[in-house]
Amino acid sequence: MPLLESQDPAAPAWAEAQSVTADYLVFYSSRDAGGKLWCPDCVAVEELVAKTFGPAEGPAGVVVYVGQRPEEAARSHKPPDGDSDPITAGDSPKAPPRRAPNPAMAQWREISSAKKTEREQRLSARQEWRLRAQVPPELTDVSLLPTSQLSPRERAIVHLDATALADAIRRGRYTAVEVLTAFAQVATIAQDLTNCLTEVFFEEGLARARELDRHLAETGNVVGPLHGVPVSIKDHILVKGHDTATGYAAWAFKTVAKKDAVVVDILRKAGAVIYVKTANPQTLLSLETENNIYGKTLNPHNRSLTPGGSSGGESALIAVHGSPLGIGTDIGGSIRIPAAYMGLYGLKGSVGRMPHAGLLGSHDGMDAIVGALGPLATSARDLALFCRVMLQYEPWLQEPPLFEIPWKQDVADGAGLPEKLTIAVLWDDGVVTPHPPILEALKRTHDALLAAGHDVITWEPVDHQAAWDLILKLYFLDGGEEYRQVLADDPSVPMSEWILDQVPNGGRPYTVAQVFKLNLEREAFRAKVLAHWNAHKARTPSGRHVDAVLSPVAPTLAPRHDMTRWWGYTSYWNLMDYPGVVFPTGRFRAEGFGYPPLPDGAVHVGDPRNEAERVVRDEWDAARYNNIPVSLQLVGKRLNEERLLGVLGKVEEALARFQGQVNASD
Repeated sequence: MPLLESQDPAAPAWAEAQSVTADYLVFYSSRDAGGKLWCPDCVAVEELVAKTFGPAEGPAGVVVYVGQRPEEAARSHKPPDGDSDPITAGDSPKAPPRRAPNPAMAQWREISSAKKTEREQRLSARQEWRLRAQVPPELTDVSLLPTSQLSPRERAIVHLDATALADAIRRGRYTAVEVLTAFAQVATIAQDLTNCLTEVFFEEGLARARELDRHLAETGNVVGPLHGVPVSIKDHILVKGHDTATGYAAWAFKTVAKKDAVVVDILRKAGAVIYVKTANPQTLLSLETENNIYGKTLNPHNRSLTPGGSSGGESALIAVHGSPLGIGTDIGGSIRIPAAYMGLYGLKGSVGRMPHAGLLGSHDGMDAIVGALGPLATSARDLALFCRVMLQYEPWLQEPPLFEIPWKQDVADGAGLPEKLTIAVLWDDGVVTPHPPILEALKRTHDALLAAGHDVITWEPVDHQAAWDLILKLYFLDGGEEYRQVLADDPSVPMSEWILDQVPNGGRPYTVAQVFKLNLEREAFRAKVLAHWNAHKARTPSGRHVDAVLSPVAPTLAPRHDMTRWWGYTSYWNLMDYPGVVFPTGRFRAEGFGYPPLPDGAVHVGDPRNEAERVVRDEWDAARYNNIPVSLQLVGKRLNEERLLGVLGKVEEALARFQGQVNASD
């Protein structure tokens, strides 16, 4: 019979003794200590092998059992899911060349298992913080569970924003220890329900909190403006003594930080307590959050939906009050998208305004398009608090590329803004029309601004598809080579595959001359859009320049996992290097929802203009999005972060007044 099977495990010389040649198809398999294959798929493969190679007239084949790895046998936890892929050992002259075995490709499962075990051990040290109730897998909305076991005092703590927490700790209403204890309890349950954490170091945080309490008791003074405030950190930002895997299995356990990132260093000086790191996706170049180390991060409002990315661990954690303030990064929407999907506030400033040194990621040193670091929070004033603290400590003395521009809090509070703002509304970017709840929020904000006496005009979109095509080239100047190298032994998750399938230039790196040309195209695009912005002055009733663009953050509310198809409402402004701030407008209620009346010609209503719009349109299902946050974005001119926050204050004031009038008339 042409099918040969080794003993389990095979002796090193077994294949040679059986005269196995390149004419044999070789399959590698493995069993656990009980003799069972590790996954149903592998059973199916083995059955197929037996059926194909078992008959006497069939082709020659051999199954080599590699046995249970000793390190797996010694562990008490379940072995990794699945066998290594069936692969061939030689090239048959009768078949196409076959890939040689790559044992390293299977190692990511072992790395994942080890990292998850490490995280679980740290969480289990505080077993009393785990959720006592059983949560059925089919329960999608788990957003209230993380705070369900808190005392009334603890619940009051975690519902404060960072500004109020800092004030309460300074006044002695709460201690730093009890504040961190409350947030850590919520973070523990949030992790169990949404998979939002990577590195967990509660004990380290509590030790620092005790130091802060002792300092305040002995001196009567706080260490700094964030004294005792817990702050969560996105995984790829360096935190001394902790891993910085960045969503790459290849980097796990090899990237323990020897020092803090500049932002973390400043946070510590300001008195913040660092206690967790949060999930980011493989490659970071994704608006969802999944990697092969930890898996998918889930949306607590509906676990069948994404919390966004790449700062999705932050958004999921903050949304359920497991952190009052988190640090994210954004090169295409990675602060703004997660903030929008989870009903939070998020700020992407211009490059060079906030500290950025001390981050790990692919393409370090590439500066054709650069990401920005910024906050995700539960209030607009916390965005200003973060920026004020960062610039108070003069980060330009540590990080040369930063602009020496101190924070102007009076401008963020609205000083210097005209009584009557001029806001331009982007209804449709000419590529993908937003879903109805987003258009309703735009219309409601439009009407609120008019009712408050502000000027509101329509922003005419300019080259949004061309902008995406250009930024893709800037993302992949090396043809995607660095991503391919890092992922050689780490299979691409779906959204990594989606973006890597769009690598331009046939996957080849651009030449130096081509890079120069792309930089010129980028600057020409920026000049064109700036001129377009200035030209709107002729269309405003007051004859003033546009103060901000009001825009969707994405064409959908939080979509189903692996269904993000259009970044253009955020990445466009990364290409411009304009600051953008996201703010919540409420929750979508499916019952009784009607399509909002819009200005004539505001949005495209015909057949889908492209594949992305077709997919987005097909994703619309009112019931699916019931009770999901609806958010919008304001965009300002470069390096005008304070002014943008001042505009946001006036916009929210108009919305609140308008909603009050609507409620009073009901």
